[in-house]
Amino acid sequence: MDVSASFQFLVDALSRDWRVFAPDWRGFGLSEWNQGTYWFQDYLADLDALIDCCSQDAPVNLVGHSLGGTVACIYGGVRPERVRRIVSLEGFGVPRNTPSEAPHHYARWLAELSNPPRFRPYASFAEVAERLKKNNPRLTESQAAFLAQHWAKQTETGGVELLSDPKHKIVNAVLYRLEEALACWRNVTAPVLWVAGGASWIRDWLKDSSEEFDQRKLAFRNFSECVIPDAGHMLHLEQPAQVATIIEKFLDTIICKP
Repeated sequence: MDVSASFQFLVDALSRDWRVFAPDWRGFGLSEWNQGTYWFQDYLADLDALIDCCSQDAPVNLVGHSLGGTVACIYGGVRPERVRRIVSLEGFGVPRNTPSEAPHHYARWLAELSNPPRFRPYASFAEVAERLKKNNPRLTESQAAFLAQHWAKQTETGGVELLSDPKHKIVNAVLYRLEEALACWRNVTAPVLWVAGGASWIRDWLKDSSEEFDQRKLAFRNFSECVIPDAGHMLHLEQPAQVATIIEKFLDTIICKP
């Protein structure tokens, strides 16, 4: 349920003046909610429309976290001419599915549609800040307080509720076909940097063997990676200065192609 404001700490840590666009994906933060559920392909269309607005004449640098990193890597293979470089922060795709999972998967989707998830209400922004600190213990008090104001809004009854649409918790109706992601990644011409948190849960969540995880990396033509040891999944919140340094170094490096 991340929002664009969580990139503020990273932007503050950049050493140069960059033209930065940090959108809330549809249904997150201040963006409007879908009437129904959400489809991954819509994020590609949203990103394409955003680039139409901000950079029609030159390829862009894409930096995305988690879902955003996954979108950036797929988009780089769909519109390779529009992307200069890609930095994916903890965005390595999702666990692979197999066709045999379809019956149970579709049944789960139908069940969740009939009983959609909801977020619990909070008594105050301070309570939201405490929740954020519980999930991300490396956050300072001031960082958590800042984020709470952007992750949530006050209700008419005086309580506080998260801004993002809880329908994002509904399982995607479409099985994740890793082969399709790999095909897109193989078509990426831009240099790609994956940045991982050393204390992240993502690798366990993917359930990939070392060989299977390497398959994801090897799909890219021009790939590099970096690990930040003292960071979890939300590394752009927990270690913004380190992440900013890594990003700027990567964006400025001259890539020599054979």
